[in-house]
Amino acid sequence: MSGVFTITLKNCAFFAHHGVFPEEGVLGQRFFVDAEFDVDALEAAETDTLEGTVHYGIAFEVIRDIVTGSRRQLIEALALAIARGLLYRFPEMQRCRITVRKPSAPIAGILDHVQVSVEEFRQ
Repeated sequence: MSGVFTITLKNCAFFAHHGVFPEEGVLGQRFFVDAEFDVDALEAAETDTLEGTVHYGIAFEVIRDIVTGSRRQLIEALALAIARGLLYRFPEMQRCRITVRKPSAPIAGILDHVQVSVEEFRQ
């Protein structure tokens, strides 16, 4: 018997310096991340313990460290790094979907945000 649970961290906010343009590297901007991941956590749920599931506080720290770490030109690269970093850190994780939003993208026009999503699966 399995019990696959989906855990979501929604709208995690960070200040970082990602982007193609030089001014993005100097000025920086806010980035928002949604992380959704599947965990077979039936035993953890039945025993009411963290063993066998993902500690979402630590998952947040992994996301924060990647977003505020090395600069990337593309938010596609940032999203992929987050997904792979989470899968590496948490062997219990079966699937990870990451969405990165960039509300201050340097676009000559009015828009709410640019968004990129990626989904990775454990092999």
